[in-house]
Amino acid sequence: MFIGYARVSTNDQDTTAQASALKAAGCEKIFREKTTGGRWNRPELQRLLDHLRKGDVLVVWKLDRLSRSLRDVLTLMERIQEAKAGFRSLTEAIDTTTPAGRMMMQMVGSFAEFERAMLRERTRVGLESARDEGRIGGRRPKLLPQQQTEVLKMVTQGKKTAADAARLFNVHPATIGRLLARKGRAAAPR
Repeated sequence: MFIGYARVSTNDQDTTAQASALKAAGCEKIFREKTTGGRWNRPELQRLLDHLRKGDVLVVWKLDRLSRSLRDVLTLMERIQEAKAGFRSLTEAIDTTTPAGRMMMQMVGSFAEFERAMLRERTRVGLESARDEGRIGGRRPKLLPQQQTEVLKMVTQGKKTAADAARLFNVHPATIGRLLARKGRAAAPR
């Protein structure tokens, strides 16, 4: 029995195109999931693996729909092999029911992991470049620089407590605590 697995990363995406390709490939049952491929905790994938029987073939539209990590792919391949089932990727033309297909799957998995590592490296370099240019990502500060100065002055001079300053500026007390901690680190001698 051919059993399909269709996965998309976000709720905005849809598994319809993958499911159509899997049906055309002869899948009688299709497990669909909306979650990132980097997570191991994927309930539908686990249900599918528990459902596999001897002679079944797990079919995916593309290898990265199964997992984005070579280690995870190899772990999944072991579970499939333990169930005496096969694996087929439609896009990469991998079919582990043959020796050549098993070898090809390992090679493609290595290239997929290499591609992911290159993406992480490009992202890291891009973030560093943006920081060097003065652009910092993340959430905007709750307090403007002049408000931060005012809070620091009030609290350090004893005019207000940190909790009072938090209520006055309508922020969480932890925001004031972090601001004071940063100020303490900046003022500490090195």
